Amino acid sequence: MKTRILLSLVLTASVVGCAARSARIAEIKQNPGRYDDRSVSVTGIVTSAWSVPLIPYKFYKVDDGSGEITVLAGDGRTPTKGARVRVKGRLEDVATLGGNSIGLHIRQTDLDFQSY
Repeated sequence: MKTRILLSLVLTASVVGCAARSARIAEIKQNPGRYDDRSVSVTGIVTSAWSVPLIPYKFYKVDDGSGEITVLAGDGRTPTKGARVRVKGRLEDVATLGGNSIGLHIRQTDLDFQSY
């Protein structure tokens, strides 16, 4: 009985530890090191979406009211401008120069469309 309870607590803690951390975009941009190479989740409105011919990635920007961030989608699912979405993925940047992140973006792992 005690073993079963302990096992349940360990499994619950591991699932919670693996969950994407929900954050405001302004917070992510102000302190990217806190979220670097970690799973994050943001909810907001898509302000633009685009792709580059012959490259398998698509990009879109999400604004949550505190700021805007670029999302890199590799699976072909790209929401249209004006869609309300919840994006989960890993925070990455292209480079860091003088302590500032260059090319800060979320590499999408999951996309959910939200209703208004």
